[in-house]
Amino acid sequence: MLDIGTTSFIMQILPQATTILQLVRARPGSICFKYPYCFQVRYLSGSKAWRMRLIQFLTVADQNEVRVGVEKDGENVVDLNLFDSSLPRTMKEFLGKGESAMETARRALHCGKHTLRHSEIILLSPITNPDKVVCVGMNYMDHCLEQNVPNPKEPIIFSKFGSSIVGPYSDIIHPAESNEVDWEVELAFVIGKRGKHIKKEEAMDYVAGFTIANDISARDWQMKRNGKQWLLGKTFDTFCPLGPAIVTRDALSDPHNLGIRCRVNEEVMQDSNTNQLIFKTEALVTWMSQFVTLYPGDVFLTGTPSGVGVFRKPPIFLKHGDTVECEIDEIGTLRNVII
Repeated sequence: MLDIGTTSFIMQILPQATTILQLVRARPGSICFKYPYCFQVRYLSGSKAWRMRLIQFLTVADQNEVRVGVEKDGENVVDLNLFDSSLPRTMKEFLGKGESAMETARRALHCGKHTLRHSEIILLSPITNPDKVVCVGMNYMDHCLEQNVPNPKEPIIFSKFGSSIVGPYSDIIHPAESNEVDWEVELAFVIGKRGKHIKKEEAMDYVAGFTIANDISARDWQMKRNGKQWLLGKTFDTFCPLGPAIVTRDALSDPHNLGIRCRVNEEVMQDSNTNQLIFKTEALVTWMSQFVTLYPGDVFLTGTPSGVGVFRKPPIFLKHGDTVECEIDEIGTLRNVII
């Protein structure tokens, strides 16, 4: 084991580490043996090593045990539980460990060991069993315009039950109780640490990253029944496909300027940009933390743009056999079949 004291020496043995904040004596379980020296490297926030796509998955060989990982490239993922067996095996618990878990994930990604091919895993929703699924209604300017209603002056908050969450490629069950099942592509974000009464200028520090949601909605139950309360129409089982990954904040050029679209059977139904958001991430974190404590793993669905089925003329609703794709630039695509 070496104590490496100078940047010049480390640059000789590891030219890839172009940005170094601190070199420390490696501790058992915290090092990478990819190179012939034993050390730990910590990167400045501008380094690409901080940028991650966190996932939750099963292996094809063992479909009983949830694991957490980080995507290495388009074809491979690093199994974080193999890299460090002390890490939690669910993303919610992983995020609850805070910065220490994130730093372990960065080291694992840099080390490049314990990789699996995408063909060897079954991708799950990146978060399951969150304490809260916070949803925001009428939060896109173009969505308000298609309804001929003014932009809201305060966020319109509702919820979905956590049991509605399914994976990015899971089937969506069309309930027999509804004849008006609709799509809603949404930018979602996941809380990374506990907070209450969070200041707007600090709000992004509480966000672990961003993902995609499809806020599937039974419009008959949302708009005509249950006293026109939205909850039941929004929270049937499988009504919240989520994923494919939690993309860390610094991996996105600007979460509030991304193309966002939804296709049904390859036909584009929604095509907009997150710059249409009325209340952006910081405002939503600050607003909700007035009322409730936010916990790691809490999911926020930030609203949908124009193009939903219910406001088309005539209205269009999903039917058995339809394929729905929700896509956001720099994050990925959900692909779900209605059964």
